[in-house]
Amino acid sequence: MKIVVIGGTGLIGSKVVSKLNAQGHQAVAAAPNTGVNTLTGEGLAEVLTGAEVVVDLANSPTFDEAAIDFFKTAGQNVAAAEKAAGVGHHIALSVVGTEKMAVSPYFLAKQAQEKLIRESGIPYTIIHATQFMEFLRGIGQSAVVGDEVHLSHAYIQPMAAEDVADAVTAVALAAPANGMVEIGGPEKFHLDEIIGKVMAFDGDTRPIVIDPEARYFGLRLEDDSLIPGPGAKLGSTRFDWWLENVPPPPKK
Repeated sequence: MKIVVIGGTGLIGSKVVSKLNAQGHQAVAAAPNTGVNTLTGEGLAEVLTGAEVVVDLANSPTFDEAAIDFFKTAGQNVAAAEKAAGVGHHIALSVVGTEKMAVSPYFLAKQAQEKLIRESGIPYTIIHATQFMEFLRGIGQSAVVGDEVHLSHAYIQPMAAEDVADAVTAVALAAPANGMVEIGGPEKFHLDEIIGKVMAFDGDTRPIVIDPEARYFGLRLEDDSLIPGPGAKLGSTRFDWWLENVPPPPKK
């Protein structure tokens, strides 16, 4: 099949493109740096010609109110181009708990994206993933208050990017669910606990403060906000192995 991966040059997208091509499919990375812009529509018609499946992994560059415009505009442009091209399966990567997080502008934007997909008339699968292990360091940095790191004690069940890519690849090669599937990591931690493990590994000695009011991308977390339901498909990569074996991204 020809499968177009929007956001196909990013962390997850580049892995999905490689995995699909390795299985004999024609996976095409669609991103601004490959001449495809979902916000303007540039290159969409051309890249979707002959495509049977579209995997949308693009994310908003901001987590504020502007994210709503991003997902609505991009979603409408992609849906129109898919209909014109006769695409038979649209897949979008979203976030576990999106439906419960209406307080946050970012999650309101994700809800708007999912609504567009459900109402598009195109067969679809929405994947709800837990947080990626690769973003744990960024979560820690975002929680710095003065010389301390303020974090919720809520649970988190992160998964390795490699496992996310495996799950997305499997969905791309399956029939549309016309609904939502959940994926997550194999282990559950308290958020302060796992960030503490990453910081200790990195030699960061700043104290962690458990703060029930600490925000997670603008959201006050409940205990189960970030964990999947009982039917979720779980990845195999355990956190301790990931921490020891997957190097952090180079500092910009």
